[in-house]
Amino acid sequence: MARLSCPFRGIEGCRVVRAWLKWAMAGLLSCLILLAAWASWWCMRALPLSSTSVELAIEPGTSVRQIAEEVRTAGVDTSPGLLYWLFRLSGQSRQIRAGNYELASGVSAWGLLQKLARGEESLQVVTLVEGWTLKQWRAALDKAEFLKHDTRGLSDTELARRLGLPADALEGRFYPDTYAYGKGSSDVKLLQRAQRAMDRQLKEVWQARSDAIAIHQIEEMRILASLIEKETGRASDRAMISSVFHNRLRLGMPLHTDPTVIYGMGSSFDGNLRRRDLRSDHPWNTYTRTGLPPTPIAMPGKAALMAAVQPAQSQALYFVARGDGSSQFSDTLAQHNQAVDQYQRRLSTKRQAQ
Repeated sequence: MARLSCPFRGIEGCRVVRAWLKWAMAGLLSCLILLAAWASWWCMRALPLSSTSVELAIEPGTSVRQIAEEVRTAGVDTSPGLLYWLFRLSGQSRQIRAGNYELASGVSAWGLLQKLARGEESLQVVTLVEGWTLKQWRAALDKAEFLKHDTRGLSDTELARRLGLPADALEGRFYPDTYAYGKGSSDVKLLQRAQRAMDRQLKEVWQARSDAIAIHQIEEMRILASLIEKETGRASDRAMISSVFHNRLRLGMPLHTDPTVIYGMGSSFDGNLRRRDLRSDHPWNTYTRTGLPPTPIAMPGKAALMAAVQPAQSQALYFVARGDGSSQFSDTLAQHNQAVDQYQRRLSTKRQAQ
């Protein structure tokens, strides 16, 4: 039977090998101790921040590796690779919660992980409402407390440039929602988040579109949804309002929607829409021009977007407000004129009684 032999001759040679192995093991152990000490120091030292505090936004579904990259993008000067392995090796990577976090000066990598795992979000919020125009959104952001107002005083063209968008592409570009933000975070970052949220919604809704619609591009959906948003007084009417617009688009009829005329008038609108306003031509006047206006006229929400691509099936070409928030729909002009007479007379009588 073969027997293992020492590679060195004699007892003295074997002693040398054993001594060398001891030194190698001691050296390896020392390296591991030093590595552990360095890792502990790195985990507990204050992370370098680009400012006294930075805002970190983690969207649902973001991977651990992407979260580590987002930390660097947010303004933390550290290695995303090291953060990634800290998150993974800690055993807490699956506990990290989506949300909006404020990272203050002095926070360590370990402290950051604990904050994310516990979901310790900063809870300053601003609500941006469906149907608001860009002007209304900007006014709301200007009033938001603890928000850094980097866009205040910028023209719409300058704001578009800051966001990397065409000058005429801001209306309807941002998703209406309630947004949380950290103290001192920039309104530019908040708008970028709203922009990304709208892009996600547009792609998702467009995939759910009906085959029997009169629009063919995502941008047309955005524009049509803004019209539906402004014309809807009762949520249950959205699909029918969408049906009227689709029916008119198929027939090449003008859309005849007042909110587009008002939008195109801008600051000259004094609260009263007159017949001469309906006859005064401009790109958003859907009485003098057929098809959709050139841009959205407001920020549409999810329900309006869905209605734009999933209209009710009807032959309706007209609708008029009943005065209670709902609309009366008609297939023919004669029916519509009768409905207008009925509900306008009712509204006039109600006003006189008041």
